Amino acid sequence: MAELARSPIFLALVVLLVGAELIWRRRSGRGYDWPTAKTTLGLAAGNVVAGALNAVVLGAAFTAVWAATPLRLPLDSPWTWLAGFLGVEFAYYWFHRASHRVRWLWATHAVHHSAEQLTLLSSLRLGWTNLVSLGWVFYLPLIALGFDPRLVVGLLLLNLRYQFFLHTEAIGTLGPLEWVLNTPANHRAHHAANDCYIDRNYGGVLIVFDRLFGTIAPRSGEPMRYGLAHRAHEPNPIRLSLREWRLMFAEMKRSGSVKGVFRVALSPP
Repeated sequence: MAELARSPIFLALVVLLVGAELIWRRRSGRGYDWPTAKTTLGLAAGNVVAGALNAVVLGAAFTAVWAATPLRLPLDSPWTWLAGFLGVEFAYYWFHRASHRVRWLWATHAVHHSAEQLTLLSSLRLGWTNLVSLGWVFYLPLIALGFDPRLVVGLLLLNLRYQFFLHTEAIGTLGPLEWVLNTPANHRAHHAANDCYIDRNYGGVLIVFDRLFGTIAPRSGEPMRYGLAHRAHEPNPIRLSLREWRLMFAEMKRSGSVKGVFRVALSPP
């Protein structure tokens, strides 16, 4: 499954759909933000290097937990895969929610929300510091419970690849599917910087945990605007990736105490 998520077929589909969306946006009068696209491509290039380092460290961490746990769920059972899918989705929901509510994690995740135009290409706008922000620890309990690391990584990759298709304005609402799945309409609300939408719709493939835990976005007729609510536009990929860390560490320094450092790191952004 992980191989499918990284396959040349998927990459070709990405290129095809990005091109089709570009044509649709121009023909529909929405325009295409080329400077934003350029920044996104710079971030994606940096993530090639960051991703290699992440793979080494996360591989070691996942393997260590797998070696330490006595639990083993059968990898050839469909029930294991079904439970694993729900487990990964549950872990992703809490990782994503924490990434909006804990400043240490937001320092990385803010990069993803910095695009002021929501396009398929903007799904690739990711920070370079996932390893430092420690969001990956949310998946360690699944391995400790007996889920094979290959299953966890494969399902997480597919979860993230699914989300590529959510970053677009070209698809409207999808009827009853809106109640169960994370759809483009649901994800647009997640990316909106309007007060009524901020910190909503954290799901990956599903939207059910948002309904269960009260973080579903309201249906509102208010036009959505994208980008970071309290940050200026930053076109430089390096400065953008490090901006929130720089601001957070400066505030930590001003806090004047160990307690203050932790308060800044763990407070909402």
